Amino acid sequence: MEERFFKALRDAKRVLVIQAENPDGDSLGSALALEEVLGGIDKTVALYCPVNIPRYLRYFTGWDRVSDLWPNAADMAIIVDSASATLLSRALIPEQLALLKKIPVAVFDHHVTPGDLPFRSINLVDPSMVATGELLFNVFKNLQLPITPAAAELLTMSILSDSLGLTSLATTSQTVRNVAELMDLGADLGQIENRRRQLMRKSPEILSYKAKLIERIEYYLDGQLALVTIPWEEIERYSDQYNPSMLVIDEIRLVEGVRLAAALKTYPDGRITGKLRANADAMIAETVAGAFGGGGHAYAAGFRVYDSLDNVKRELVQTTDKALKDQE
Repeated sequence: MEERFFKALRDAKRVLVIQAENPDGDSLGSALALEEVLGGIDKTVALYCPVNIPRYLRYFTGWDRVSDLWPNAADMAIIVDSASATLLSRALIPEQLALLKKIPVAVFDHHVTPGDLPFRSINLVDPSMVATGELLFNVFKNLQLPITPAAAELLTMSILSDSLGLTSLATTSQTVRNVAELMDLGADLGQIENRRRQLMRKSPEILSYKAKLIERIEYYLDGQLALVTIPWEEIERYSDQYNPSMLVIDEIRLVEGVRLAAALKTYPDGRITGKLRANADAMIAETVAGAFGGGGHAYAAGFRVYDSLDNVKRELVQTTDKALKDQE
């Protein structure tokens, strides 16, 4: 697959890098690293994401180069950190899909969930990688592509984001060695963390809102499932300051007795998105998300559906109950 990717890349001048409509640190770091590395071999790179980059990710140098405008032309496309048609639906509208069916498309991903894209693609997928950024690092090395200090920093940020600072269960000793190698190439962990902490500072308004979210946590299955619902009015009001679900989901996961934490967001068009985080004694997040057509990892996953909130909650409780029993 790497050879097919390199051949397509060699023949392309204009490369479009695509993120799904749920950008995170891994997808953003991967996209920006591709821009840096491919720019070093004289490729013109356009960065596309159908939504604005969330404020909590704006410590990534270059985040403001990501656009929600589809470019006029491209010779090749690279999709990072997703192979889900659902999560890429806003990039797959007819006129844009027509382009993707004409040009080579490569997919870099590390999720277990199988892809379902409506076109042929060169799939570089490795679930053993803790992040897409780690996969890209290996491919860049294998293809002897130039990894500048800026690219090393972005790949490191990608890995740190999805590995929760090298603490997630998916982190391997090789992941740590890769980060060490990226540091040798110019990544500075101290500077990265300082920028992240500066941006993570919360206003009094956000801290008060966090308290309200915590008060709204609902518990099911004798406290094994905990969830919070975030309505559109709050998404619209607070998201520019801080992603509401990221504000509390780890707090929920750490509640005594909780095995699966969920944050549900509701939107005016009837869409509901779910973010799931599982504890080590119940690695069921991907299983539960899969029941809603979503996916991810055993410890972190997500989904998107069009249904009533009551139905989604009921199905979430039933699916979690079954997944927990199946695990026993």
